[in-house]
Amino acid sequence: MMTAPSPQPLPIARGLMGRCPRCGESRMFDGFLTLRPSCEKCGLDLGFADSGDGPAVFVILIGGAIVVFAALMTEVIYQPPYWLHAALWLPLILLVTLLPLRMVKGLLIALQYHHKAAPGQLVMHKDLPKGEA
Repeated sequence: MMTAPSPQPLPIARGLMGRCPRCGESRMFDGFLTLRPSCEKCGLDLGFADSGDGPAVFVILIGGAIVVFAALMTEVIYQPPYWLHAALWLPLILLVTLLPLRMVKGLLIALQYHHKAAPGQLVMHKDLPKGEA
């Protein structure tokens, strides 16, 4: 017997849309990248969310690869002057880095919630049972 699909999007889609990872109803962000303290609808405390530099790293690596590949291909095929390279690639760099940054941050936070990620704990050797050190 098949169940009806949930009207709520999956946590990944919720994160990409910038919605609460639990209910999908409320916005996750207060500003461009500033998280709200909690969800307005379900009350989820977003204090657990710590995406760190992850979103910026993913966006820089993927966006950089796109821009560098396009710039190299343009140089090899057309050999335009340097001012034209600047006019072409500076706006593209802004587009491929700033536009996806919020979506990637929302995605990483939604994945943290979905997988119940928590900070690592340091276990001292004296706390381990005998034979596990």
